[in-house]
Amino acid sequence: MHETIHVGGMNITFLQTRHETADALDVFELTIPPAASVVVPHTHLHYDEWILGMDGITTWTINGEILLIHPGESLSIPRGSPHFFANLHDQVARVICLQTPGVMGPEYYREIAAFYRPGDPDLASIGKVMHRYGVEPLIPAKQPDSSQLTNR
Repeated sequence: MHETIHVGGMNITFLQTRHETADALDVFELTIPPAASVVVPHTHLHYDEWILGMDGITTWTINGEILLIHPGESLSIPRGSPHFFANLHDQVARVICLQTPGVMGPEYYREIAAFYRPGDPDLASIGKVMHRYGVEPLIPAKQPDSSQLTNR
């Protein structure tokens, strides 16, 4: 197992990195506590992402569609697709993320973690890191309410 990187209450543990796969992919486990979400909706310019639900339920907004991902369910996020995720439930959620090709590695998440202060993330600095790695931040997402949720 590789190091665990802590970002805003979430834990990111790499299982395989681009450095070990000749840039073919990055694979990591993401643990998301209740009420946690990605800091800002975004798109990826250089890679596709695949998510597999392991524990708990996560809520994803992809291209404007809101989806619930339960254990054993998966979804694909093609490069260029605006997306956002959150844990809107009262138990810890865990997903496996696969990004291909591998272009970011743990370096990206270490840099984001350095600017993520609980309750007051440095969004300007986080945005600069995102741009450097081909991740484009979008306007802040509204949290979905239960009437918008789609079971997968």
